[in-house]
Amino acid sequence: MDFKALLDDTTKNTKSFAAAHPEGANGFRAMHRAALVDGALSVKDKELQCIAIGIVKQCNDCIGFHVRAAIKAGATREEVAETVAVTILMGGGPAYMYGARAMEAFDQLSA
Repeated sequence: MDFKALLDDTTKNTKSFAAAHPEGANGFRAMHRAALVDGALSVKDKELQCIAIGIVKQCNDCIGFHVRAAIKAGATREEVAETVAVTILMGGGPAYMYGARAMEAFDQLSA
């Protein structure tokens, strides 16, 4: 999977939705900004949680966006791999398959 192309395509689609329903898009963006700030948990830790949830929910777009954000927040490949391992523990085989995609996303988006 080409995560850079996927994220470009998803960004176009979300911009299209935002034009059609700005209040809905702005509400989501406001929640995103409010949740993903340093607090008791760092942004990096929160982004790793988002990766885990994206894996369990089987959302390639979420995986890609949050892997990219985790990289920006300083996450290492090893931290993503450990996040994937815990997700597999809790999510079983499907988490393994999407966890492998998260590792693929890290390799592509950190290059």
